[in-house]
Amino acid sequence: MIAMRICSFLPSATEIVYLLGLGDSLHGVSHECDFPAGARSKRVVVRSRVDMDGMSGAEIDAAVTDMMMRGENIYAVDEDALASAQPDLVITQQLCEVCAVSFEDVQDAVARLDTPPEVLSLDPHSVDDVISDILRVGRHTGAESAAHVAAFNLRSRLNGVKRAVSGLPDRPRVACVEWMSPVIVAGHWVPEMVEIAGGADALAEPGAPSVRVEFEQVAEAEPDVVILMPCGMDVAQARAEFDALPDRERWESLDAFKNGRAWIVNSGALFSRSGPRLVDGVELMASILHPEALGAPDATYAAQVGI
Repeated sequence: MIAMRICSFLPSATEIVYLLGLGDSLHGVSHECDFPAGARSKRVVVRSRVDMDGMSGAEIDAAVTDMMMRGENIYAVDEDALASAQPDLVITQQLCEVCAVSFEDVQDAVARLDTPPEVLSLDPHSVDDVISDILRVGRHTGAESAAHVAAFNLRSRLNGVKRAVSGLPDRPRVACVEWMSPVIVAGHWVPEMVEIAGGADALAEPGAPSVRVEFEQVAEAEPDVVILMPCGMDVAQARAEFDALPDRERWESLDAFKNGRAWIVNSGALFSRSGPRLVDGVELMASILHPEALGAPDATYAAQVGI
């Protein structure tokens, strides 16, 4: 293993760093890096320029949209904190400027350091891409052996889910909702997670970006199952967001809600971050779609809604 100082600019990368046993090498994180618990004590080198505490989903969307229309960045690098961290490696992404600091800002910030570090960008669009990124981080940090073990274990668990659902006759149509006001359906790796878990995504294609839709498009898709997974929220936060919706009654008019097949999940932990816990998300989703074969979903991470 190479002795190096690492800064992670996104929560999923922080989870990968810890998965590979490199927590002691991590000297800087983003304000959203909260897992595992040790990440919370690390120096924060990236912060949001929007204080979202207490804001509704609609208010967050309006604030973010307004900033992007004005050409302003949502996140900022604390260059003094970054310089103090003295990183040899910075791990970031280019996939989504709503999710993390822009790649251009990262490049500018590291270029101003006395000794610019290597920058590794993780930009997955699928579950397999996430596992490949674990191997990439392993190669860049000298933790290849740990990375290969982690990748093997994660793929073994995915194969276990595939075997468990392979012979089941029912393949429910699923609507995964990444934001409720406005309505955004989850893309990237989520449709693939639905497929592995024994379902069929009713509104999105594997690898395609998340997309804003009208509620009527959700209703017209006639999903058998609705999974509400507001980006970054846990179950309690998502339930409060749903309960406060002015149009909640029309959601509850969907057959999935009437039939007890509407769920709220902890997206921040298991779905919105492109890290190793996506596999936990697949296992949870399989339990939601096929409880008769895989048992009831873990109540820590999922709750029925609308019944």
